[in-house]
Amino acid sequence: MTEKELRKLSRLDLLELFVEQSKEVERLKKELEEANAKLEDRRLLCQNTGNIAEAALQINKIFEQCQQAADDYLISVRANVKPQ
Repeated sequence: MTEKELRKLSRLDLLELFVEQSKEVERLKKELEEANAKLEDRRLLCQNTGNIAEAALQINKIFEQCQQAADDYLISVRANVKPQ
């Protein structure tokens, strides 16, 4: 709407226009809040996924160390067993 058209509107029309604009602003604010909440949820999900991946790597390292310890134990047991 142009400035000239706005000047031709009555006070009642202008008030109605302001009310409509206020409703639109409130709707957009609510939409923005919802979008921000979804974004934060995704950030947390990505952060937790990273933490889970790091934990899985650490667990894999622990399993590798356990396997190596078991292999070393078997080697020492076999070395100490007398052949029959």
